[in-house]
Formats: sequence, structure tokens, C-alpha cells
Amino acid sequence: MSNQIDLTKIKPYGDTLNDGYIQFSFTLPVPFGDEADEAAKILLAKMGIKDASVAHSKDLGIGYTFFVVYGKVTQTVNYEAIEVPKVDNDVMDKYGVEDFINEKIKREITIIGACSGTDAHTVGIDAIMNMKGYDGHYGLERYKNVNAINMGAQVPNEELIAKAIEEDADAIIISQIVTQKDVHIKNLTHFIELIEAEGKRDDFILICGGPRIGHELAKELGFDAGFGRGSFAEDVASFVVNQIVDRDLI
Repeated sequence: MSNQIDLTKIKPYGDTLNDGYIQFSFTLPVPFGDEADEAAKILLAKMGIKDASVAHSKDLGIGYTFFVVYGKVTQTVNYEAIEVPKVDNDVMDKYGVEDFINEKIKREITIIGACSGTDAHTVGIDAIMNMKGYDGHYGLERYKNVNAINMGAQVPNEELIAKAIEEDADAIIISQIVTQKDVHIKNLTHFIELIEAEGKRDDFILICGGPRIGHELAKELGFDAGFGRGSFAEDVASFVVNQIVDRDLI
């Protein structure tokens, strides 16, 4: 099958290669019924989707209907032309990071982490910071010569910066899970504005992460790196220790 795939013209795969079938799920503010199903199909047709069919619709009450609709896309994507900005970093495992610290930094490093602003979800920062880590990848608290301070959730940016200054930290990590109405961008921008106002921007390695945060967005906002889905403590730790050496923050 791989010999039949033209990576310059890829399409979704449903039942057969290149059939273009794709599934949509959405809610419309209309009462459940035949007219609602027809509205869903018309909507997809206006989006350029061919042969739309409603596989499932459900009455949500008070004049709302949920849909699962299938249809065919005609557009293709040139996969070979895609370039995604990523952190330029040689990732070491936990033991490699520990050896790097012993051999090149020769002191304990301090990393402060928090889910700042109004975000109350600690799953992201805990996966990176907590000793048990996530999915078999130990968190920074387990690393030798790493003073990992997890401040938890809903930490005001002012308090996070003050703690980093107090601890003479090497790096600050901010996790953002809630992204409705781009609240994560507003909060991260606020953090950068505050730390620049303090004249401390260059004193720390600044990292942010979350399900909708990538390296390109992080750099645009003023951070040194961004880590999204699929990132673990060793990704962050490797970046931090290399930055300490490269920026002569030893």
C-alpha cells in the first residue's frame, strides 16, 4: 500500500486509500428532526464536503441537536512541503541529564514550575515536575542535582516570578491547559510583560507547554521554548541544561 501513496497529494483515509472520507461532529442550535439533519448536510456542502450523510443525530433538548456526519473532501495536502518549527535539542534520558549536570554544570540547578493564572489543571505541570512523572517517564523531582519546585495551579504570575527570583532559579516552566477564548495566550503574554518589567527576562530560561502550545507560538510570545503533547520531563530537562551551558549561566 505504501507504494501507492503520493505524499505530495494526501487525502483522508476512510474505507479505501484516497477516498477522502472524513468524520465531523458538531452541534447546531436547531430542534431535532429531519430539517436539522438537512441543515447539517447543507452546512458541510457549503464547506466543500461532497456526499455528506448524517450517521447519527441526537436531541440535546431546548432546541439543540448533536450530529455525526460523514463526507468526502476533495482537497489534498502536500505532506513533503510541511515544516513545523521544533525545539532544536538533543534529548537525553534521565541519567544522561544527570551526567551532563555533573560534568558540565557542576552544581544543583533549580527549575520552578506552575500552572499560572486562573488555570486550575495541574495534569501538565505534574507530568513534568512530579517524581512519579507520566507514562513511565520520571518527573524532574526524581532527577539528581535538580531542585524541582512545583507551585501547583492558579498561581498568579507575580508570585511565580517572585519565587523564581527568591530561589535564584535557572528555569521557569508554565503549563497551560485551559485555552478557551485564547486565555492561555493572554496569560503567557502577561507573564512576559511582568518579567520584562522586572528586568529579569534574561535571568531565566523560560518554557511554556500545553496541548495547544508549540515551539513556534512559544517563541512568538517571548519564551525560549514550547513543549506540546507528547513531551516528557527529559525533553524539558535536556533543553534547560543545554541552555545553561550555551548561555553561560553556569
